[in-house]
Amino acid sequence: MLRKYIILCLFAAPLSMRAQTDISWEVAAQTTNSSGDHTPLWLNANKHGLSSLDKNNGYLMAGVEKPMTGDSIRKWSYGFGASMAAAYGFTSPIVVQEAYVEGRWLKGVLTLGSKEWAMELKNDTLSSGSQTFGINARPVPQLRIALPDYWNFAGGWLGIKGHISYGMTTDDGWQKDFTEKKSKFTENALYHSKAGYLRIGNTSKSRLSVELGLEMASLFGGTSYRKMVNGEMVGVKNGTGLSSFWHAFTGGGSDVGETIYQNVEGDMLGSWVARVNYDAPTWNLGVYADHYFEDHSSMFLLDYDGYGTGAEWNVRKDNRYLFYGLKDIMLGAELTLKHCPWAKKIVVEYLYTKYQSGPIYHDHTENITDHIGGRDGYYNHGIYTGWQHWGQVIGNPLYMSPLYNTDGTICVKNNRFVAWHGGLSGSLSRDLDYRLLATYQKGWGTYENMYPSPRRNVSLLAEAKYSAPVGGWQVVAALGMDKGSLLGDNFGFQLTIIKKGVFR
Repeated sequence: MLRKYIILCLFAAPLSMRAQTDISWEVAAQTTNSSGDHTPLWLNANKHGLSSLDKNNGYLMAGVEKPMTGDSIRKWSYGFGASMAAAYGFTSPIVVQEAYVEGRWLKGVLTLGSKEWAMELKNDTLSSGSQTFGINARPVPQLRIALPDYWNFAGGWLGIKGHISYGMTTDDGWQKDFTEKKSKFTENALYHSKAGYLRIGNTSKSRLSVELGLEMASLFGGTSYRKMVNGEMVGVKNGTGLSSFWHAFTGGGSDVGETIYQNVEGDMLGSWVARVNYDAPTWNLGVYADHYFEDHSSMFLLDYDGYGTGAEWNVRKDNRYLFYGLKDIMLGAELTLKHCPWAKKIVVEYLYTKYQSGPIYHDHTENITDHIGGRDGYYNHGIYTGWQHWGQVIGNPLYMSPLYNTDGTICVKNNRFVAWHGGLSGSLSRDLDYRLLATYQKGWGTYENMYPSPRRNVSLLAEAKYSAPVGGWQVVAALGMDKGSLLGDNFGFQLTIIKKGVFR
């Protein structure tokens, strides 16, 4: 199935086109060499999964792209892209990174295939990453309908954009190899994502604007394998009918086998996001927030708690609700200095994920009718392998990806943490850019498996990129370091050589 999908994406687009729709091409070679147990965090993370934790790894990559921007004056346009890498030290020797075709009619875009999507409301190169739709894992092949840019109305003072998609994960083989079929894994898991954003403020007339958004996703369908008490691995076929697709969209339904206590079908998660922007003549400041949730208790910060007693223990009797605190949140600020090339952008972020609706989870019973929905277990799930793809978390990489696990389990072992993160980028000359990242993290593990004592870590990155004035050559050199008991002591060097060109 994957082979057919790749062939379709590579050859479905017509190749006859005008001069303004040139096809760009790129070839790249990268090598990473590290001491310690792993590649340092920021030499591995937020590269759309084209990376590895093996301390010695690398790849040769080639890709082509025909963007739709050259046809912006038309009502319609089309584009396509494909990139493939031959790798060593990766989870697979051949990586199909991108393979997609897409078409636009007016402002609407339909995309089929695997494509790298940038983050919304955050800086791709300096942020630690979005908590729901990050840039840390390999793209999921999907059918996606989107308004990628704000559609303005009310005289330009309001704008909306968003997307809806359905797809399928491609890491079945890796899951079986990693777990050796001895711990939980899922075959043919389906993927759903959606997001909507509202902009308030006319950016051409006002310096101040506000962006509000809701991002949601679900993993559903497929066959989930779990280990029974006797050690046997048993597979359960999850729903894949039209009702399951509808439940993924609405957040309804229930998983196979659930009876009295029903949640929603699949692994549902998401984020409330917001950003306030102020654009001054010489600088721009954006302040943003990202509140992650795994269920209704953290999504709406309340649960129904008005059940009856005795024979009516499962009957809704009273208008009574349990409220949860807004503690888990990512707060950030991005400052752009328009006339300061040596320090163009500065990002500072704070993440807190310890609360997770509290340490108590209790479904109402005949004896204790209170319902408390804590212990949310961010990025983990009882049936599915959690918010990951090919061993890398799909969201923020400060949640420890399953690739770090040495026991063959696919789960996030550190999802309760506090972190500070900073980033700085600029240009030392016309051809030489740099990027610096620094992160401090203190982790407590998970509610189910807490560390005996908190573990700390510092991760650093220093990167320089030289772009030749002619010829399309780029050279990127980076040093990365981890220090602490959370990720270990790692030091690494990464060198990337890139050549770009255009087929006219």
